[in-house]
Amino acid sequence: MQLTVTGKQIDVGDALRDHVSEELDRGVSKYFDDAIDAHVAFGRDAHLFRCDISVHARRGVMMKASGASDEIYVAFDQALSRAEKQLRRYKRRLRDHHRTDARADAAQNSFASIPARAYVLAAEEDETVEREDVADGHPVVIAETDTAILSLTVGEAVMRMDLADQAALLFRNKAHGGLNLVYRREDGNIGWVDPRQPA
Repeated sequence: MQLTVTGKQIDVGDALRDHVSEELDRGVSKYFDDAIDAHVAFGRDAHLFRCDISVHARRGVMMKASGASDEIYVAFDQALSRAEKQLRRYKRRLRDHHRTDARADAAQNSFASIPARAYVLAAEEDETVEREDVADGHPVVIAETDTAILSLTVGEAVMRMDLADQAALLFRNKAHGGLNLVYRREDGNIGWVDPRQPA
């Protein structure tokens, strides 16, 4: 697994880098023998150290976790503990979905992933200020990437959204091939939008 350790306004020394490498490799390899890469970022929030971990475990499976403490090693250990908890919670489900994917794909070959384009739009700092860089009232595109809308069951979509710590996930429903959306509601529950179902 390729590991990148960075610090924002913090000098990440060799001892911390070695600790992160050893512990993260041990923690992730329990659940994924062949994780692709990981990024650990350290920073400061007021008087606390913050640690954000993101692991690209396998194709299509991203996991994010974070921790904060007044000691940098404790912040990392908290983030790693949360990451391991997520991976442990979904280990069985990932294995079960992997087994059923081959059967489901053979039965529903027509519902393949959809190539798509993802855009990042510039945020408006102040709505009352007229922005010179906004042409014809359209927001400014600051980044664009190729992506794919995966063909998943609702359960798989919720699992991937949780692992990646995302607010929402657009996916192609394996049951009928239509586009669906799962999202995290403010009350902590998960919402599911299926536009083909009448209200």
